[in-house]
Amino acid sequence: MALKGGTRFSVRFEDVFPAGCMLVPDSIVEAQDYNEATRTRTPAVDKLTGQRVWSVRVSDMDPDLAGRAREVVVKITAPVQPVPESSAPFAPVEFEGMTVTPYVGQTGRLTYSLRATGFRTTPAPGRTGK
Repeated sequence: MALKGGTRFSVRFEDVFPAGCMLVPDSIVEAQDYNEATRTRTPAVDKLTGQRVWSVRVSDMDPDLAGRAREVVVKITAPVQPVPESSAPFAPVEFEGMTVTPYVGQTGRLTYSLRATGFRTTPAPGRTGK
């Protein structure tokens, strides 16, 4: 079976963020596409669904990342900008409908792009309820 470039593989949130992740405050923005020929930016549109794309920055809480960069971008495909249920800074979140797309970056190293269909805030560790 041949896979085309840009293939999205379904993945569970727990497999990507086993220790969870926290929403970076004020980090939900409309993703932009850059056109090299015209040197202009336009709002990104998902090639599979035709919906708008939003970039969400989160901090990966994996303790194995101590001393390394923790910030990760997850792109959400949705007709309107997603809004977190909690206004608390660095609220814990879980993504729904996650996919991963592996690709070779400009440095020649294997990297990947994360996408989701939505997210929800979750109770902070040690707390019950919302």
